[in-house]
Amino acid sequence: MSFRENLKEAIDYCGIGQKELAYKTKINLRSIESYLREKNASVPVADKAVRIAGALGVTVEYLVTGNDSSQEAASSIELEIRRLVRFLRKLPKNKQNIVIQNAFNLIKILSQPA
Repeated sequence: MSFRENLKEAIDYCGIGQKELAYKTKINLRSIESYLREKNASVPVADKAVRIAGALGVTVEYLVTGNDSSQEAASSIELEIRRLVRFLRKLPKNKQNIVIQNAFNLIKILSQPA
């Protein structure tokens, strides 16, 4: 995946908007928008990538490669949750709702004492 795709996924996962990310990172909103453009997306310089990664709770390696091999990487469950969210977002809205409702029902069942 590209920087743009990884950035979009991290923003979606965190549930923040572009304006909030710009505010948190002290990076101009137009720059944030340029990193997310469909065509000819730009890639930030290192210091901005570090600020973006910090604000999103990921590493720069994750934003660049989609992987994270560092000791400070998110736990494996967090990585799996991100992977699930990525697949869920690819579904049409009506199917997303079905999956979400079934997931909540399954969690309720599994969390009951045996």
